[in-house]
Amino acid sequence: MFRLFWGDKTQLKQIFLFSRKMSKIPHECGTADVKSSGDTRSVHSDTIQEVHNVPMQVIIRPFPPELDEQKVQSLMDTIKETADIGVVPPIDVLWIKGREGGNYYYSFGGCHRFAAYQRLQMPTIPAKLIRSNIADLRTYLGASTPDLR
Repeated sequence: MFRLFWGDKTQLKQIFLFSRKMSKIPHECGTADVKSSGDTRSVHSDTIQEVHNVPMQVIIRPFPPELDEQKVQSLMDTIKETADIGVVPPIDVLWIKGREGGNYYYSFGGCHRFAAYQRLQMPTIPAKLIRSNIADLRTYLGASTPDLR
């Protein structure tokens, strides 16, 4: 894993590069610029084919999003127009088992998609579940990582 720091004096962003194949620098919400490339794959879930409808209320999003309201509205319009999940890609969700067997679902990217489904009051969101562990979660949350049971 490589760490790259990107930003200016007022805004510093830490970006994790998990694969040498990754050619785009992610934006704030963890997604690559897919409009120009047409590539809707994720470095985390590229090998995962199965998409689940995950209940919105079980997804933990520990960081507040920086949203582009026009992007959210565009996604909402698209979601209302079509039931084809291929049009709006699924979000990536880390699935972590707690030390006593509890299931925890963390999402760090896909903030615009999540906001669109939330505002449409959808009960579920299409997601690729990425089996993970507390050590991976600690990469994102550091000392703020909770004790998952």
